Amino acid sequence: MESLNFLDLFQGINTLIQGFSTDPKIAFGRVFLIFLGVLLFYLGRKGVLEALLMIPMGLGMATVNAGVMFFYNLDPTSGMTFEALKAAGQAVPSQIPGTLHVAPLAQDTNALMNILQIDWLQPIYTFMFSNGLIACFVFMGIGTLLDVGFVMARPFQSMIIALFAELGTALVYPIAVSMGLTPGEAASVAIIGGADGPMVLFTSLSLAKPLFVPITVVAYLYLGLTYGGYPYLIKLMIPERLRALPMPMEKTRTITSNEKLVFAVTACILLSLLFPVAAPLLLSLFLGVVIRESDLPNFYELFSNTVLYGATFFLGLLLGILCEANTILNPVVLKLLVLGILALLISGIGGILGGYVLYYWSGKKYNPVIGIAGVSCVPTTAKVAQKSVGPGVIILPHALGANICGVITTAIFAAVYVALLMPKG
Repeated sequence: MESLNFLDLFQGINTLIQGFSTDPKIAFGRVFLIFLGVLLFYLGRKGVLEALLMIPMGLGMATVNAGVMFFYNLDPTSGMTFEALKAAGQAVPSQIPGTLHVAPLAQDTNALMNILQIDWLQPIYTFMFSNGLIACFVFMGIGTLLDVGFVMARPFQSMIIALFAELGTALVYPIAVSMGLTPGEAASVAIIGGADGPMVLFTSLSLAKPLFVPITVVAYLYLGLTYGGYPYLIKLMIPERLRALPMPMEKTRTITSNEKLVFAVTACILLSLLFPVAAPLLLSLFLGVVIRESDLPNFYELFSNTVLYGATFFLGLLLGILCEANTILNPVVLKLLVLGILALLISGIGGILGGYVLYYWSGKKYNPVIGIAGVSCVPTTAKVAQKSVGPGVIILPHALGANICGVITTAIFAAVYVALLMPKG
């Protein structure tokens, strides 16, 4: 029996120690991401960031960078055996570090079938994440939570704010192109400005398949930060006296369920007719709305709880698992990090500017804080808006209207980008 190296028993430590001598950038990256994952977990637990995403994402990020082992007959990133790699004319080392979680680069049919039997999250990644199905499930669940009556009661105000809140989605595109990204990659990262994770996933899958993993990871990482970051932007741009401005009493009639159903069905068909590339997400969203308004309690309970929270959990977990040092330390990811935060910042500023437009349009009776809700992270930015106003000031109905409208405008922007930039032929 060959003598056993003590570190062979603890391969996570072994790969880390060897990494410091063979590839120190990756080794230090692993250590950093382990601590970052723990930090995200902690901030999610404390409620500073969105707990539903950050707790599974943080733990997944820390674990995937800790649990690296050596493979001696299989490339863990592609799923191809050493024999297949040699047959393809590739140089094969004696061992390759990797994990037993997911192989996002697996493309070859035989390799994929092999890796599906090895990596425990590969079935979810292959059959739900990489084709956008998990995004559709999230949208179905979100749809059951949306009361489109808030939009129907104030359609003009909601649309104005939602359009202003797409400022980052529009402006970051030319900035990204000037920084060397392809038009498809630029559009995918610009959609982060809409603060709608499923739309980012959909757009990057359509336009930037090689980068859809880091783009989606960056998007959801920053979406968690909106909960903690936007309140500071509101305080910076809106003085306290305006944040305390009460909304005037309104004479609004009750919107019936039948009217909401007509709106949902009409919007779904019309938007799908105009933008077929976004039809799966549009159908998912409005199907949730229809379930909510159709008095189908069994379906409502299924999609508003089991489907929504189950999909959100696995989405967060997969995003954390995909944060391997090899992926995150790709040089282009630094550009994505800068552009992603810039898109969300500009969109937040744009939404608040839209709030100011309505403030002056209404004769200084409209609370400009509502503008931040046009950034369509439902219902996070609406809750941020409500928490940022003075005591006793109720703006949530207006904020939810802008929030829901923001989802629709982000879908339109994503569909336009995909329709114009999707490779043809």
